[in-house]
Amino acid sequence: MDIIKVDAIGSTNTFLRDMNREKYLTKSTCVVAREQLEGKGQMGTTWQSNPGENLTCSVFVPINDLDVMEQFYISMTVSLGVYDALDLLKLPKLSIKWPNDILSDKLKMCGILIENVVNNGRLRGAIIGIGINVNQQDFDNLPSAGSLKKVLGRNFDIDEVLSVLLAKLAYRFSILHSSNFQNIKREYESLLFRKNKPSTFLDVKGDSFVGIIQNITSAGKLQILLEDEIVQSFDLKEVRLLY
Repeated sequence: MDIIKVDAIGSTNTFLRDMNREKYLTKSTCVVAREQLEGKGQMGTTWQSNPGENLTCSVFVPINDLDVMEQFYISMTVSLGVYDALDLLKLPKLSIKWPNDILSDKLKMCGILIENVVNNGRLRGAIIGIGINVNQQDFDNLPSAGSLKKVLGRNFDIDEVLSVLLAKLAYRFSILHSSNFQNIKREYESLLFRKNKPSTFLDVKGDSFVGIIQNITSAGKLQILLEDEIVQSFDLKEVRLLY
């Protein structure tokens, strides 16, 4: 994998997207920034990160055999790869908060933003933005944010964290093919935060309701068992799980 290290950058995802437009990337490429000035999270949120204290990177991975309708398998694969990396680093009580936040107990350790590259209705690649909180301990107005140091009480070498992450992602993408879809989905579902436990959710109107996470659909919608014993599927913009 090609690894490009920069000191400061607007967004590593934007950098890789522009690079792909210019060079039409065909091999895995990683961009790592000591400081990301315009880091983005899910649904337009910003990613808060102190310079030099966390791992902020984006990885381009070529995709050859997936249809656009199967793109959530990329999200599951990335989530499992990051989970594997944090598990190897001995973080306790890991889980995946749908769709792809990685938690240690209830603390958010990682944010993931995936932008798929599509040509003629087929997936050609994925640009995967990953922010892992490593040595930062204070997060302004983010009580649910955690880091490796905050949980484990020691500093980590960010390059070592990157090396573990890239190795785990490479393995997970090596087994991303249709014959393994069922196993990928089953493993992802087994790691879902609050699965099979009564939980409180917010809908698009801001109203709260109680439900129990069951599974996900192949398209990545969250299936929730409601009080009337009906299982309803929700898209990312339709529901939010409260802690």
